[in-house]
Amino acid sequence: MQGGRVVAVLGAVEHHRQRAGDGADERPGQRGPTLAYWLARQGFRPTVVERSEGLRSSGSPVDIRGPALPVVDAMGLRPSLRAAATETTALRLLAASGRPITRVAMPSNSAAGRGEIEIPRNELAAVLVAAAREEAEFLFDDTITALAQDEHGVDVTFARAAPRRFDLVIGADGLHSTVRHLVFGPEDEFVRHAGLYVATMPLGAPADDSREVLIHNTPGRLVSIHPNRGRALVAFIFRGPARADFDHRDVHQHRRLVTEAYAGVGWRVPQLLGRLQETEDLYFDSVSQVRLPTWSHGRVALLGDAASCLSLLGDGSSLAIAGAHTLASELAASPADHTAALRRYQNAHSALVEPRQRRLRLSAALLAPRTRAGITARNLAARLSPTPRPTPQNGQRDASVAQQGVAP
Repeated sequence: MQGGRVVAVLGAVEHHRQRAGDGADERPGQRGPTLAYWLARQGFRPTVVERSEGLRSSGSPVDIRGPALPVVDAMGLRPSLRAAATETTALRLLAASGRPITRVAMPSNSAAGRGEIEIPRNELAAVLVAAAREEAEFLFDDTITALAQDEHGVDVTFARAAPRRFDLVIGADGLHSTVRHLVFGPEDEFVRHAGLYVATMPLGAPADDSREVLIHNTPGRLVSIHPNRGRALVAFIFRGPARADFDHRDVHQHRRLVTEAYAGVGWRVPQLLGRLQETEDLYFDSVSQVRLPTWSHGRVALLGDAASCLSLLGDGSSLAIAGAHTLASELAASPADHTAALRRYQNAHSALVEPRQRRLRLSAALLAPRTRAGITARNLAARLSPTPRPTPQNGQRDASVAQQGVAP
């Protein structure tokens, strides 16, 4: 297979930005370009298919840390990522009235977290796409609509481009994966609502402090304002049950759900809800987990959120980058036996993913405590927490990636 035809990678179909009347506006993510880079370095000929027409202008911040760091270092990208990083160094927890309670240092972008990088999602995607452009073919403004595989390859039908045949197809297309739906089955068989919903939108003005993220909680609800390199972002995170009528493309439903959830909340929330009704740049989705018994079926495999979504509360971007490298390495190790390679990839990467999935309930309790007592306990723990020390986060996970032979 190595050096054969091509590997099709359906890039991250991230329903990240919604305009009234237009449904979802998808944009490139981290998984497809990273996988394409490493596949090309191993002698494959990757084609990345991205539903978006190109890179977009906004993006919520994500953290690059742990197992992703040796991968981006081997790609020579850490300086570019640092240059595009946010300037935030602390979280400022607020009382229900808006009064500051305590300040918590963030490990990323600080002297104590030299290894970690917080970067806007779109900036991360831009850096990764730039690294992969000379290594791979990119098909923007397209998607896969049908797949038919046999023992020798996969016939792929596109929405716009002519049909083509590939040796492998990798679905790196996010929580609402098209590849997973076409090959593995309906979304509701694998996606589980985690009891939270999240919405983000631009603030429309700079934050008051470029280095602090403001966190405001009431029972079961969080509102935050992130400076985001001068393009401040608002996030609403709130508890709610699964809804049979939930549609991740229905912007009118999303506005209604957020407005209902935050009715009667003080601080700046009434002003922010007014902004919510006017913005044309809104992301909304259920916080969910994806669990499948196997991440591959024949010559089709899944990567990142499509296979094992950590949703809002995990290390999704970092694990996606690490997983892309692992997948490419395993395919290169046994180019004539993709079945064994895909099995090794899942075994190795699931060891990183599963512990984080098990910590979902704790993460939710810290972000959006259910009760006032829970908020008080979380705030007290934050006051007593030590300043992050300048040590790598989970050195064992860094080592596990390094041992796979990450090299430029």
